[in-house]
Amino acid sequence: MPPLRVALFPCAYNEIDGVANTMHEFEAFARRQRLPLLNVHGGYESYQRQDGCLEQWEFRRRWPKFRLDERHDFDVNFWRYLPQIQNLVRNFRPDVLHITGPSDIGQIGALVAHRLRIPLVASWQTNVHEYAQKRLLPLLGFCSSPVKKHLGDQVRNVTFRLTARFYKIARVLFAPNQELISELEQLTGKPCYLMSRGVDAGTFSPTKRTRSYNDDQFVIGYVGRLSTEKNIRFLIDLESALLERGSCNFRIVVVGQGADASYLKDHLRHGEFKGVLRGEQLAEAYANFDVFAFPSRTDTFGNVVLEALASGVPAVVTDGGGPKFIVQDGVSGFVTRSDEEFVAQIESLLANRNLCRQMSQAARRQALRYSWDAVFQHVYEVYGATLSPGRAINKLVANFAQA
Repeated sequence: MPPLRVALFPCAYNEIDGVANTMHEFEAFARRQRLPLLNVHGGYESYQRQDGCLEQWEFRRRWPKFRLDERHDFDVNFWRYLPQIQNLVRNFRPDVLHITGPSDIGQIGALVAHRLRIPLVASWQTNVHEYAQKRLLPLLGFCSSPVKKHLGDQVRNVTFRLTARFYKIARVLFAPNQELISELEQLTGKPCYLMSRGVDAGTFSPTKRTRSYNDDQFVIGYVGRLSTEKNIRFLIDLESALLERGSCNFRIVVVGQGADASYLKDHLRHGEFKGVLRGEQLAEAYANFDVFAFPSRTDTFGNVVLEALASGVPAVVTDGGGPKFIVQDGVSGFVTRSDEEFVAQIESLLANRNLCRQMSQAARRQALRYSWDAVFQHVYEVYGATLSPGRAINKLVANFAQA
């Protein structure tokens, strides 16, 4: 039987985040395995590229659009491209159409799949309900704390249920952790499978470190978007708490961009800001951290946490979201249940460099078990197992409709 033909409609591709990175790895897997893949996404320019079995189309987002985050836009009239995108998909004749969320391109992908009778698969990549909650709270400064909490919880719950209704239109779902898998299966009644993440352990490696391990100054690192939903301003509280406890021989190195960048620069006394880094520069930055501090409670997985572990850097994370499933508590880092515990665990590594080194080695060993090939091999196995029974008849129906 010929390989499955997949049309991929990612919410992010040329942006800088975990979703975009995962989509690039998806393409790389398809290229290595010579699997036919059509990648249709939105962006800042329009282009078409062909690379063997891989076909890429980017459609430029234009006004009217609104900013979701740094370099993340939602084009209200992305529907202008519907006829062209539908023709692309019809000509490609995919067995599966895979969307990654209810974005402008995700909505078009869902409609095209329906019109052309193509089995629709959807992967949950972003906790939009938690993002909505986090972005609402700063706008409610005039409310009392109980009212703010109540309104925030209501927005979170309603947004989650509305998003789940969108995902209900897919035949098969993917999610990056077991917690989300259970919730989505319960809300949608659809089968949901694990779509984890991998890491390039050759690029992200302790060998990229240029600092001496005997360097007296302790480096606390962060990589990611500098935005509200990442709980990024907690780094200011972390710095203040460490200084109050008498720890001063440290610096906080921040890699990334976002709306909170200026605020952090104004309030972090021991902060060093690298902006956006890629490739070898990013790998070197990771390897030069002594600990990776990731205070987000909204990430579905946390690719950056895995990249830190691969770089031989223990990670301190919260017990909210996906990173708690990555870090082996007490071995490759710490999973913390409160702000106070987060500070205390960072301080424990700052004070005990031997423990930090032991965790560094354990972090690297753990990361070596994560392979992108294994992740996407599993995805294709799910495609085949859940969609193959109707594959032939769907092809006949689609071909008849297109004739």
